[in-house]
Amino acid sequence: MKYIEVILPLPLPNTFTYAVPEADENSIQPGMRVVVPFGKKKLYSGIVYYVHILRPETTYQIKEIVGILDEKPILRRPQIKFWEWIANYYQAHLGEVYQSALPAGLKLESETLVRVKPDFDTNVHFSEREKKILDVLLNQKKPISLSALAKDSGISNVLPQLKLLLEKDIIEISEQLTEKFHPKTETYIRLRPEIQQDEKLHEIFDQLKSAKKQLSLLMNYIDLSKCLDPKNVREVSRKILLEKSGISPAVLKALTDKKIFEIYEKIVGRLDFSEDELQKPSILNEFQTKALQEIEKKFKEKPVVLLHGVTSSGKTELYIHLIQKVLNEGKQALYLVPEIALTTQLTARLKRIFGKKLGVYHSKFSDAERTEIWNNLLNDKGYEVIIGVRSSIFLPFRQLGLVIVDEEYETSYKQFDPAPRYHARNAAIVLASMHGAHTLLGSATPAIESYFNAVTGKYGLVKLDRRFEEISLPEIVVVDLKEAYHKKQMNGHFSDLLMHEMQKTLQNREQIILFQNRRGYAPYLECKSCNYIPKCKNCDVSLTYHKTTNALTCHYCGYTESYPASCPVCGTPAAFSTHGFGTEKIEDEIKKIFPEARISRMDLDTTRSRKSYETIITDFEEYKIDILIGTQMITKGLDFNKVSLVGILNADNILNFPDFRSHERAFQLLSQVSGRAGRKDKQGKVILQTYQPKHPIIQQVIANDYEGMFANQCEERKQFKYPPYTRLILLIVRHHDRQILQEASHQLTNSLRSVFGRRVQGPSDPLIPKIQNFYIKHILLKIEIEASPEKTKKLIRDCINLSLSQPSFKSVHLQIDVDPL
Repeated sequence: MKYIEVILPLPLPNTFTYAVPEADENSIQPGMRVVVPFGKKKLYSGIVYYVHILRPETTYQIKEIVGILDEKPILRRPQIKFWEWIANYYQAHLGEVYQSALPAGLKLESETLVRVKPDFDTNVHFSEREKKILDVLLNQKKPISLSALAKDSGISNVLPQLKLLLEKDIIEISEQLTEKFHPKTETYIRLRPEIQQDEKLHEIFDQLKSAKKQLSLLMNYIDLSKCLDPKNVREVSRKILLEKSGISPAVLKALTDKKIFEIYEKIVGRLDFSEDELQKPSILNEFQTKALQEIEKKFKEKPVVLLHGVTSSGKTELYIHLIQKVLNEGKQALYLVPEIALTTQLTARLKRIFGKKLGVYHSKFSDAERTEIWNNLLNDKGYEVIIGVRSSIFLPFRQLGLVIVDEEYETSYKQFDPAPRYHARNAAIVLASMHGAHTLLGSATPAIESYFNAVTGKYGLVKLDRRFEEISLPEIVVVDLKEAYHKKQMNGHFSDLLMHEMQKTLQNREQIILFQNRRGYAPYLECKSCNYIPKCKNCDVSLTYHKTTNALTCHYCGYTESYPASCPVCGTPAAFSTHGFGTEKIEDEIKKIFPEARISRMDLDTTRSRKSYETIITDFEEYKIDILIGTQMITKGLDFNKVSLVGILNADNILNFPDFRSHERAFQLLSQVSGRAGRKDKQGKVILQTYQPKHPIIQQVIANDYEGMFANQCEERKQFKYPPYTRLILLIVRHHDRQILQEASHQLTNSLRSVFGRRVQGPSDPLIPKIQNFYIKHILLKIEIEASPEKTKKLIRDCINLSLSQPSFKSVHLQIDVDPL
């Protein structure tokens, strides 16, 4: 008998063994989905990890699978190997990788269904709520889902009543698996086979002489389908036929009833591009050509190359040439970008060159659209180039030849919650190596770890330090805010110099970007009478004021309350003043200062949907927006050729963040947003407002001195044993009870210290020590680069099991974050 190990979509440390019925033994393969029972009544769709013939030595009965869902595996063998690496390196479970990797359309979940027993006892006493539920169930011909039952009965939580009805033997409960993905179909029209002969068609024309609309629709169909020319026959959709003919569906129905037309359904893609005439990649200039040759040379020596190119140096054109070469070799390419916003501009650009070979994959697409891309890749139906965000690394590539990680320093490549907490840049390098592919990392401001790997010889290094078409680097002018406020040279949050430059830019019909790395109107409110600051009831953080909704919102748990009419502590009416400023307040002030300007805002609040991203970017590209205000979203590689001025409203909130990476991030953010300024015929200008004009990072940004920043940061990190000289592992311990958390975190720290010694730091409070009613402690491990990840993982797990096994710690939540940011 054959057995299989199954990965279930649950955060559990093991796979589970199931028996395979004899009828399925020859068809079962690793990577297939199977329906399996788990627990008392629950059904799950799991992934076959591997097949074997060794019966486990257990006392319990091995359950059989319920069925196989796929005719062939939905995972390729390299993907399963990649899942193993993700789980091992990032100290996660395979079930967590499964949950993160597959699009929702491929994950089946069982739904609980309820129905009344046919012969239930009507003499039993029922409460009013039980009667309401029974009324709904008795009116149903088939079992009903819990959500539908709650909706129809008007009882939000039906579980207590269902428990009572079960005990009274009135109802039955079952589980049903539902397939989430259904291919999109479209209705098509064709002539019935017997009508397609010339003689028969002439008869039909004669019959329809008095039915002019029917005859017109038939003639339109013949024109669109070219059915009289057997070599050029085309399929015609119902939608196109009715649109082109301008005739009603009733006329089409009449021709169908007369057995002239027949209707059929055809599976169509949700993501099909209309393919215009494709363009060839642009001709590279001499500096790009030299860089391309160097990259190809380095690829012969190293599997990973870092392209360090200044902003607007034309890195994308290099990427396109490298992708084209890979496609010519019959291989695939993955182009990773950190933000969904970047895919909008890039998709249009790449589509003109790669047409239907290009696929786009990110979370703003629907589940069905992402599932369709997965299936097309799996079945080799197009999509030789994928552009996408971090989750794209899990797609079923046949044979990758190249992985590009653009703006590789970006924190958006790191998955924070839920596990696995992987870094897509590092994981993509491993994925590429499993395919024997090359990886190109690109950025004007590389991560210190990446640049360190390049200068120490682990990666190849290629530099591109000329801007495309000789566009000059922008002039950066620093405004000392302390001095400007003292001399009364400020209008709200805008220095006189920034106001003057904005006025000039608008008069020249050029565009402006204003950067403030904080959304909302004001970070907090304060009562003018008693100094009370409204705080989140779930988190240890002040509530952010959003003027658009006139509400106070927590950016950590989503808790919202209305703007208070009076202070809840001292009762003073209209008591609150705002402190600090976010993008919403900047937008409000700018509208008053420049009422004629067309202004838009790009932050998390204004880009909740895919279309909102695209609309803002397209409008800015088409010069429908004069001033774009935004958070770090606007710093990430977007290219607008009419932007000549960038205003950085306050650089200090980035510089002063209490984290060893804050200076590196400040340099990257300030350099990247500054790089948005500049045109072919005119040098751009950046007005950088700060209270610390002499800060080394500010001076390095002005001088575009990445090397200086890198040297300074490496010196500090070597001294204090931070990456790139060590690897970090962060243990996040959480509990609702502060005292239990204190005891558990100290016990775990002591256990870790007994193994890892002085490599362990903590437990310490994070910047926000309470989120979503959980108190939090951090324990940090600094591990040598050469240490074995497998051995380290085992030692950490042993310490966790030893220290948190006592009953009082059972409800302690623990997260492990490898390579935290």
